Amino acid sequence: MASCRNLKNAVIAFLVPLPSVFFYLSFLNQYDSPNSSSLCSTLWSWCYHHPLLLANTLFFLNVNVLFWVIGLIQSSHWMIDPYWTVIPVMLVHYYATHPLAHYDLWRSRIVVLLTWVWSVRLTHNYFRREGWQWGAREDWRFTEMNEQYGKQWWWISFFAVYVSQQMFLIALSLPLYAVHTVNQPLSMWDLAATVVCLFGIVIAYFSDTQLYEFVNRNNKLKELGKPVAPVLDSGLWYYCRHPNYFGEQLWWWGLAVFAWNLGLGWTFIGALVNSMCLAYVTKLVEDRMLKKESRAKAFRLYQKTTSVWIPWFKSSPSGVKNKNA
Repeated sequence: MASCRNLKNAVIAFLVPLPSVFFYLSFLNQYDSPNSSSLCSTLWSWCYHHPLLLANTLFFLNVNVLFWVIGLIQSSHWMIDPYWTVIPVMLVHYYATHPLAHYDLWRSRIVVLLTWVWSVRLTHNYFRREGWQWGAREDWRFTEMNEQYGKQWWWISFFAVYVSQQMFLIALSLPLYAVHTVNQPLSMWDLAATVVCLFGIVIAYFSDTQLYEFVNRNNKLKELGKPVAPVLDSGLWYYCRHPNYFGEQLWWWGLAVFAWNLGLGWTFIGALVNSMCLAYVTKLVEDRMLKKESRAKAFRLYQKTTSVWIPWFKSSPSGVKNKNA
């Protein structure tokens, strides 16, 4: 039964982007005559002159609407998680191949390659965490909202799960658009942006791997009836409580540096909103940890001694107590 569901979800996941892919390929084949008076050519003309609006339109119809309908049918909004890792790759190739694209070839290649590396890393982490299953479960935050909103969740989910993701992903990917809008020679700022992006990917990879191994160790200890470790506070997690979030933010802010160097610094808005969102998610995650009696005491101490996001040296527990005295 589980293998049948896994195969079905895998097939769905591979089929769902095809409407957008086929539409865009049709546009690329027809854009040569954007000023024709026919209805079809009017559509291609609009697609030609409005690359950002076209990206948003395809996202709305193919992700917001189609994914939502499938989520309602399956009673699970699992599909947005794996596609979070894929959509930026699709967007960077869309921006690079759009007829109005104008860019430095080497900068484009660097950014496309970085985006693929980021995507492979995040996709690998997603499937590793999910036991290499397609749609085994949905994000725990969606499950909690489902319980919270009850019968109203069917329509609230459209905005909470999908429309919100459009705002995040399109905004976060604006630097990918900027890179393919300005043709300017490479500079030292491109090197700096590349280093920041790579640091973000590496930090996120190692922190996620350490978390995965920690969870696996605890699961094995549970099976043996032995006490589990309440908090992960080794490796990168020794220096901050959410190194995976820190690495992810470095990645997006690194992309923003590429755009800033091209005079399109306003595209940092996506990275800024993402950081604000992760601040809220951090609170949700930590509140969830504090609700678990077996971990609450150890996690409170961890909070007092360890930086939230930015890796730093630990504070002394005794120093905390003296300060509060």
